[in-house]
Amino acid sequence: MLEELIQFDKDVFLFLNNLGSERWDGMWLLITKQLYWTPLFLILFYFILKKIGWKQFGVVILFLALLILVTDQATNLFKYSFERLRPCNDLSLDGQMRAVLVRKSFSFFSGHASNSMATTTFIFLAFRKYFKYPFLLFLFPLIFAYSRIYLGLHFPGDILTGYLFGFLIGMSFYKFYKFVQPKYFPIH
Repeated sequence: MLEELIQFDKDVFLFLNNLGSERWDGMWLLITKQLYWTPLFLILFYFILKKIGWKQFGVVILFLALLILVTDQATNLFKYSFERLRPCNDLSLDGQMRAVLVRKSFSFFSGHASNSMATTTFIFLAFRKYFKYPFLLFLFPLIFAYSRIYLGLHFPGDILTGYLFGFLIGMSFYKFYKFVQPKYFPIH
């Protein structure tokens, strides 16, 4: 059963990865780097800051920093526990895939997917009342994590597991934030 699931994951990966073309590689190389998302993050942070003020914004930044630290370290723990090869290093896929980038680290599960989903879930839950279309926030982890499949760095199962883990961490941090915030950091 596990072998069939792994093969299915590889088959879906090959299908999605081979949808790419050299013409679009540059765009996906930009999308996969967090640095290039900075303008979006700054606009989002500015919007939140205007709604909640500096003190609350500082608390939110602290929660996001802790959330990313926990998510990132847990992801690394999983990667080095499972030691699943990235698609670009999997010899069974040699000659069948487009390896736009190559990384030597392990694949399961995606840190890009888990971190982007955790932060988006937290921000969505905490601030959805301030957005007209808050569900659009989830375009970020969707596009960001797909770039990892496109570039040949992650299997779809790595992404989906990262999403699930990130969602659970984001939800947990939101619940903790809602518990702590009114007691210690009330909005005036």
